[in-house]
Amino acid sequence: MRVAIRDYAVVLIIALGAYCAPAIAADGYPAKAIRMTVPFPPGGTTDILARVAGQKITEATGQQVIVDNRPGAGGNIGTEIVAKAPPDGYTLLADPGSTLTINPSLFSKLPFDTLKDFAPVTIIAAVPNVLVVHPSLPAKNVKELIALAKSRPGQLNYASTGAGQSTHLSMELFKLTAGIDMTHIPYKGSSPALIDLLAGQVPVMFDNMPSSLPYVKANRLRALAVSTLKRSPALPSLATVAESGLPGFEVSVWFGVLAPAGTPRDIVTRLNAIIVKALVNPDTRDRLAGQGAEPIGNTPEEFTAQMQRDLVKWAKVVKSAGIKLD
Repeated sequence: MRVAIRDYAVVLIIALGAYCAPAIAADGYPAKAIRMTVPFPPGGTTDILARVAGQKITEATGQQVIVDNRPGAGGNIGTEIVAKAPPDGYTLLADPGSTLTINPSLFSKLPFDTLKDFAPVTIIAAVPNVLVVHPSLPAKNVKELIALAKSRPGQLNYASTGAGQSTHLSMELFKLTAGIDMTHIPYKGSSPALIDLLAGQVPVMFDNMPSSLPYVKANRLRALAVSTLKRSPALPSLATVAESGLPGFEVSVWFGVLAPAGTPRDIVTRLNAIIVKALVNPDTRDRLAGQGAEPIGNTPEEFTAQMQRDLVKWAKVVKSAGIKLD
């Protein structure tokens, strides 16, 4: 009987310890540096926005946020790292949405589950994709690009930030809507794609606005249109694709921060409060707006609902385009 009571006491202590662990882990968080994993190369929009969020977390907590670029496999490598990391709040994911909501339709098998393996924190911002061309391309607007593509079926190459990314699907939707044929050249992120676009090695691409905007303003790239239904405040004179002869065309991309599933709710709540507060700040909002990004800052529940909607939406687009990556 004494053995049974002793064993019961041990079990009770272990159970209480497990129950209290999240509260203990959340108390005093963060006590060390945080790693923000970006599943794409430096210089792209995900990297830019991750550094904005990381800076604000550092300012609020006094702890360094290390941006860790882990590109490869369409974002799957870096995303898997976070999915399998300890759920203690010290490993976070900055994602452009495509990895979590498009890749499940593109790959028959993934090393993570979008809705089961992550604890959404908040969406930082939404951005349009911008249709940009090298200045040497004889197309000054969308109608001229379509006419040029129709005169050279399959001969125009277009770049993307990776097979299955929103930049790829934006152009596939554009091709489908316009009735044209162009050849896809996938890159491992926005930076390498832009390098070849700026050099004239590839003539056209859809890119997230924050990474292309500086080159548009410097007249090193020509912007033809934005992918959203409304014009971007960063380039108010630039027409939308829908205004340019393809009514109903719309693509908007969000960028968010997530933690591994099982991360204590108190930690998720604190991270959410820090980032949302920063996004309300006029200086931060102006900084993002100047890059063509619309600050969001929603709740974890709203973030989850957005992912659920996008999983359904992109599954339909991928199916209609007949794209599969394995």
